[in-house]
Amino acid sequence: MSRTFASLRYYNYRVWFAAALVANVGTWMQRIAQDWLVLTVLSDDSGIAVGLVTALQFLPVIALSPWAGVLADRLPRRRLLMVTQGAMGVLALGLGALVLSGAVELWHVYVFATLLGVVTAFDNPVRQTFVAEMVPAEKLPNAVGLNSASFNAARLVGPGVSGLLIAAVGPGWSFVLNGVTFAATIGALALMRTAELQGMASAGRAKGQIREGLRYVRTRTDVVVTMVVMGVVSAFGVNFQLTSAMMARVEFGKGAGEYGVLGSILAVGSLTGALLAARRERPRVRLVIGAAFAFSVALGVMAVMPTYELYALMCVPVGLASLTMMTAANSTIQVSVDPAMRGRVMSLYMVVFLGSTPVGAPIVGWIGEAWGPRWSIGIGAITGVLVTVAAALWASRSWNLKVRYRVLQRPHLQVRYLDAAPAVEAPARAKARDRIAVDDAEHAVRSA
Repeated sequence: MSRTFASLRYYNYRVWFAAALVANVGTWMQRIAQDWLVLTVLSDDSGIAVGLVTALQFLPVIALSPWAGVLADRLPRRRLLMVTQGAMGVLALGLGALVLSGAVELWHVYVFATLLGVVTAFDNPVRQTFVAEMVPAEKLPNAVGLNSASFNAARLVGPGVSGLLIAAVGPGWSFVLNGVTFAATIGALALMRTAELQGMASAGRAKGQIREGLRYVRTRTDVVVTMVVMGVVSAFGVNFQLTSAMMARVEFGKGAGEYGVLGSILAVGSLTGALLAARRERPRVRLVIGAAFAFSVALGVMAVMPTYELYALMCVPVGLASLTMMTAANSTIQVSVDPAMRGRVMSLYMVVFLGSTPVGAPIVGWIGEAWGPRWSIGIGAITGVLVTVAAALWASRSWNLKVRYRVLQRPHLQVRYLDAAPAVEAPARAKARDRIAVDDAEHAVRSA
């Protein structure tokens, strides 16, 4: 089996991967149906209403993820996943029933979005960390990449199918079908060979575990930089459902089918990025920053595309850069942190990555209504460029990096760490900096 699909050698991961692919198709179907329902049926093409639904769906992540991270470090992850996945299925079926009955109102969608956000807050950290139980530690970056490939392969199918369903019979069946797909993930969890799950350190019951996680993150400047970059880019740049819905409907005058196609085209680039990520053995912070910068530039080009066809074409590089950025951030954090702290660190990362959406989505929606849909994309490009440049300059000075780009020689980018970690630093921070120093000392020239 090729290096790209190395994690599929393991039975438990194979079962999970297949089931997750099915469930992800349903998830994308509901995302498209929900935004289209709010935009065209329950409001008068209101970007603010769509942004508010998105915000409500992610707002609970800010409040609940730290506690969810403690549970992910403490409780059996497989059983906890069964509960969260089942709850998501029930919520999808409930909203689908309301839509099919014709009784749905905008406030119903707000309530269901909030409830889904509550469940998602508990599901995300345990689902992220459970990957480490299905494959050996050295295959974790590969498994994270394949998870992203599954999610984005589903994006090739889900939006298009949902768009066709909406055009043919309305949005209700997309919610119902999504609810049914969660049976696949619950079944996969039940079928796993528990004896083959990888042993992973768990945290016992103790006071102050959330504060302990915060203290740990503060000592890790590499994790902090990753979180800052991803938080800003996520808040203002990763709002594809909102911005694409407004561009398709308002700027180009297209219908649900064309809107769904945009999501599928975006997935072509995202899937490519995920498969490339699965081949990457050890992602680094510099890849996160570089990919975020490339994503922001591509987003700026997308914002000025004059026709629907050219806009759709730009979805490919935008998807490629965004998935490279997200997968590199996820893998970099998971591989580098203490396994006993992984759930709490990932929950804090989810607070930043997903929790920034309630801040950014309504602003992006308001900008789209006040200044036009193109500016709702442009604001993501501008903020992304600013934060990545600032992060690169800070990292270069704080970590004493020497960066040189050579056009005619490969690898083109040379990054060196010029001094050793100070002995007076906190142990976790020193460990992080020592790791960077050793990597670049052993590999004097590495490609980003």
